[in-house]
Formats: sequence, C-alpha cells, structure tokens
Amino acid sequence: SIRLYGKNTSRVFPSSAVQLVSYSNWETPAQSTAHFHKTTINISNLAYRLTDNPATMTPVSRSAMSDLFFSLILSLSPLFFTSVLVHSSTLPSDIAALQAFKSSIKPTSIPSYSCLATWNFSSDPCAGAGARAAARVTHLTLDPAGYSGSLSPLVSKLTQLVVLDLSDNNFSGPIPASLSSLYNLQTLVIRSNSFSGSFPPSVSGLKSLQILDISRNSISGILPNTLNGLTSLQRLDLSFNKFTGSLPKLPFGLIELAAKANSLSGSLDKSSFDGLTQIEVVELSDNSLSGTLGGWFFNLPSLQQVDLANNSFTSIEIWKPTKIESDLVAVDLGFNKLDGYVPSDLSAYPRLSSLSLRYNRLRGPIPSQFSEKATLKRLFLDGNFLNGTPPAGFFSSGTSVSGSLGDNCLQSCPASSQLCSKPQKP
Repeated sequence: SIRLYGKNTSRVFPSSAVQLVSYSNWETPAQSTAHFHKTTINISNLAYRLTDNPATMTPVSRSAMSDLFFSLILSLSPLFFTSVLVHSSTLPSDIAALQAFKSSIKPTSIPSYSCLATWNFSSDPCAGAGARAAARVTHLTLDPAGYSGSLSPLVSKLTQLVVLDLSDNNFSGPIPASLSSLYNLQTLVIRSNSFSGSFPPSVSGLKSLQILDISRNSISGILPNTLNGLTSLQRLDLSFNKFTGSLPKLPFGLIELAAKANSLSGSLDKSSFDGLTQIEVVELSDNSLSGTLGGWFFNLPSLQQVDLANNSFTSIEIWKPTKIESDLVAVDLGFNKLDGYVPSDLSAYPRLSSLSLRYNRLRGPIPSQFSEKATLKRLFLDGNFLNGTPPAGFFSSGTSVSGSLGDNCLQSCPASSQLCSKPQKP
C-alpha cells in the first residue's frame, strides 16, 4: 500500500487499486524513501505507474497522463473530485447540496464559533463537525446555535442521508416536500424551530423513517391520511404545533405517540389505532378531543403511559384487562368533562401506579379498591363532586399514596393527611 500526504489530510491505498497519482499539491515527508510498500512518493510534476516492485516503477509521459488520471478516478471514485474542493472525500453532488443548505441560512445567524461557520468549502466540510461522511453524507446534525433561514429543498439530493437533525434553532418556512426523496432517512428531527405551513403528505413515503419529531413549530392543517405509510416509524412527536382535525390511521409499528398542545378535535377512534400492538406511550393532552373514550383503548396490548389531560372527553369506558400482565402504569385524564362515577375497574390493572382524574365532573364515593391497591403511588381525584367518607386504607400507617382528594364534597377527610391538605367544597 501507499500513503499520500496532502495539505490537510492523508490517504492509504492498496497498490492493486492505484494506477496513477497525478496531483501537484501532494507533498512528501522527507523521511519517506526507504521501502516502496510503505513509502510516500513525491509526485509534484510527474506521474508514476506504481507496482509492488520499486525497480519497475517508471515515469509516465505527460501525453499519457490524462488517460491514466481518468483511470485513477474510476478506481478511487468517489474519493476525489476537482470542482470546489482540493482534497475532498465527499461526492460532488453532496457537496453542492451542502452548499445550497448553507446558502439558505442567513449569514448573520451563523456565529463564528459554530460548526456551520467552518463550512467555507475550501476544504471538505465533512471533515469537521456537523456532517459525517464516508464518500456520501449520511448524518447532518446542526448544533443549537440559533441558525435562521429556510431549509433548502436541495437537501433532498443527499440521498444517502440517515439522520437529519436541525433541532433547537430558528429555521422557518415550509417543510420541503422534496424530503420524500430521502429514502434512507431514519431520523428526522426539526423540533424547536419556526417551521410553518402544512405537513407534506409526500413525507409519508419515507419507508425507512423510524423517528419523526417536528414538535414546537407552527405547522398547521390536518394530518395526512397517508401517515400510516411510514411503515418503519416508531416514535412520532407532533406536539406544540397548530394541527387541527382528527387523528388519521397511525403507523402500525408506532411505539410512542405525542401530539400534545395542538387543536386536534373529534373522538379518539379505534380505527386510528388498529394494529398498534407495540404502542407504549400516548400523549394527547391539551387538545380538543371529545366524546367517549372507548374501553378498547386501555386494552391496547403494550400500553404503558396515557396522558389525555386538558381535553373535552365526557365519558370513559373501562374494560378489565384482557392481558393478565397488562403494562399500564400511568393514566392522566385530568381537566376533562368526565361525568359519572370513578371507574373502579381501573384498579384491576395490575401495575397501575399513577392515576389522575382531577377536575372533572365525577360524583359518588371513592371506590375502596384504590386504597387496597399496593402498586398505586399517586392518586389525584381533587376538583370533582365526590362524596361520602374516603376509604380508611388511604390513611393507614403503611400507606404510601400521595396526591389529592381535596376540593370535593367528602366528609371526614383527615386534615393531617397530605391527601386532604386541600379543603373540601363549602
């Protein structure tokens, strides 16, 4: 093999692959003259045909140089190119896409200390922080330096991109529909920016996408019915945007769903969750969802955490778990419009440790089953119209339940208990 030293880098090539080295900027360390199989050769103005035997290393005339150089390009492509960069290892089309990407960012928003400031394209930007490449750009992750501007549609030319992360900056404008060309993309994170416009339905064609986080932007409109086309998606975060309408059918492989603080409305339909055997987390708080929450919901086989607080649900159906080892741990249905009695069947979920039904319209006594449940550690039933005497089990010496039973119509709720620290209704 041979090692070639350039101004900013070095490369090692097997002799079987190298037919010609013809580049006037390559330089030679003074000590490298001993053995050919480890040597570094000076090729300032000449070209050499290289073999394993130094005796057969012969000069090549300049008239033959162009043909041999073309042969080298074919042998080593895409290691070299000769447009903007001198010693780049990144494909020219990828460099062009990175240039377009940077050109769409306001220069005044690029701090001198930031990663993006190092992209002057006099050298390969992939040699530094921000983008990683091995001939093709596969990761593009920006530091949270407050970059502003738009996301260039030409980023879609980075067709080997696996990760695109622009989080915690000030990008604005629409999400380019051309992102649908990034067939290898597995992670798309643009949270905490100022993107606006609608969610491009074409993005649903990204069959390799596993993580999609567009939270904390200003994206509006309804969610596309093609969302379930993201067949590899595991984590979806749409929180803190301006989405309206109902939930469409969700990708069947989804594990975590977050869409809090939008303007989603309508009921939570079973059809949206059909086939979701792996869903563990559902976070839909601070929306305008309404109607009855069906009993099928809590029997989703892998469900662990549910947050539906601050909606307009009027009733819930609770079925006893169909799975003996149900994984349901936490349920928050606070600040809705739930009417009726506290659903005692929730206590049948064997691992339930946190339950909030605070500030609804619930009435009647508190079911004793909750005071007998050893796994229950947090219980918030305050702000309802519950009456009667709370179960004595909540106040025994061995209890470890925290929360609140205040702002109800309960009698004999001991003021010495933290659960009763908030007063009852007059």
